[in-house]
Amino acid sequence: MKPPIVLVGIGEMGGVFARGLLRAGHPVYPVTRDTDIEEVAQAVPNPALVLVAVGEADLQPVLERLPAAWRDCLGLLQNEILPADWQRHGIADPTVISVWFEKKPGQEAKVIIPSPAYGPRAELLAAALEGIGIPTRILTNREDLLFELVLKNLYILTSNIAGLEAGGTVGALWADHRALANAVAGEVLDIQQALCGTRFDREALIHGMLAAFDGDPQHKCMGRTAPARLARAVEHADRLGLEVPTLRSLRGRHPARV
Repeated sequence: MKPPIVLVGIGEMGGVFARGLLRAGHPVYPVTRDTDIEEVAQAVPNPALVLVAVGEADLQPVLERLPAAWRDCLGLLQNEILPADWQRHGIADPTVISVWFEKKPGQEAKVIIPSPAYGPRAELLAAALEGIGIPTRILTNREDLLFELVLKNLYILTSNIAGLEAGGTVGALWADHRALANAVAGEVLDIQQALCGTRFDREALIHGMLAAFDGDPQHKCMGRTAPARLARAVEHADRLGLEVPTLRSLRGRHPARV
């Protein structure tokens, strides 16, 4: 029998990974909001992987209470994450996958582009996903991982935030509202650079975003979390001393619901 996997969060995305991991022959131990995580850690002290599949808003509380025995086998798949999000917890080298497929209730997973993965268990995750027909690619260094995380953040934030104004699909956003999309993307990249303390190849990132747009041009721009994503972006800008006039104007017209 292959070594066990612990899966923290059993939502739509967690369910996709559970299916792939089970098909690959790994026993999967779920952790839900009502689970005593320390009891699971005692029962499964040496898992091959602890994959945290909770949403972005729940990631930090999960990492704060992550059992010590699991810290060296951590896997992450959230949007809007950067290395500082795990480094603040003293976690040095997690396995991270930038998920480029969509999973909605009652529907099969829909692939946009292959999902890049990096870290000690990247090949394990890639094999599990490819076993259920979801393509991946393995990254070989941290610089490439950072680029891919920023690229996914650029895609998510630009489409969601510009979509508050434009609505529609990512294909229509670029075809019919390019000035808005470019303005939002530029300010999102300003924030990402300030958060990471480094400059990126902005042209390459925009090119990557457009490749993802082309991967599924009918993908809807705006999800229910779009106002909250905009609010977080402006909060980052406030803390970092960035002007971001387009984002501030959009937030005034599309405030997050309390």
